[in-house]
Amino acid sequence: MIGKSLGDRVFDVSNLIFLGIIGIVTVFPIYYVVVVSFTDPMEYLQKDIVLFPENWSFASYNYLLSSGAFVQSLGVSTFLTVVGTAISLVITSSFAYALSRKKFKGRRFILLLVLFTILFNPGIIPNYLLVKELGLINSLWSVILVSLSNGWFVILMKGFYDSLPDTLVEAATIDGCNDFTAWIKIILPLSLPSIAAFGLFFAVQYWNQYFNALIYLNDSSKWPIQVLLQNMLIDASSSSLGDVDPLLQPPPSETLKMAAVVIAIVPILMIYPFLQKHFAKGVMIGSIKE
Repeated sequence: MIGKSLGDRVFDVSNLIFLGIIGIVTVFPIYYVVVVSFTDPMEYLQKDIVLFPENWSFASYNYLLSSGAFVQSLGVSTFLTVVGTAISLVITSSFAYALSRKKFKGRRFILLLVLFTILFNPGIIPNYLLVKELGLINSLWSVILVSLSNGWFVILMKGFYDSLPDTLVEAATIDGCNDFTAWIKIILPLSLPSIAAFGLFFAVQYWNQYFNALIYLNDSSKWPIQVLLQNMLIDASSSSLGDVDPLLQPPPSETLKMAAVVIAIVPILMIYPFLQKHFAKGVMIGSIKE
């Protein structure tokens, strides 16, 4: 820029170089995972490192998708994500709306309890004993129910509801609506940006379920994709995939792992563009009150 001193120019160039290096360090692992997953197995075995394959191949993906265990784990993760996200949004938004209603008796005490859950976590053992007493061990519902809501999300969404004028609900009440009808027909349509933002948060949370699934699910047929992927990363062979089409030649374990990682991250990457227009606005909702 015209008029800049030598020191400013040196700073700008240094800043660009530094940010460029940070960008390369950040992007290169993702690039390498994708490239290796599409590398021909023979080429991968012949080279020490593959930066750009000469022969592209879907062998690793074909092998993974021919595995019943891998496809089933994808189905489990999809079920957890779709059902869990839907239920979590209903619970969180309805709870936050109830706490935002000034005529709701005891809302301050309940809000203190919500804040208490943010500051103090009961820990793994009480949660496990509760799930066990409910008879949900080895059930997919155990993974969903222990992650139904989040105190921080409830407070943020409550902040959004607090920013809405009370006259909206009052006008709906005059027209004969009760609180539930007003929430469904008036409040929820106005909440789409926040619902989209928190829906993405919940979807990522359920899709990446690993620790809870590892604790509560003993049956390997009910494992989500993240638990199966962890087993694949530990086990150098493809035995963790179970029965696979015997006509397919097993690719190198590293290309299988990379392909599994790509398959695990693609669904969330596909969801984000559809929610992007709501995301930026939704994450700020409730953070600033006019």
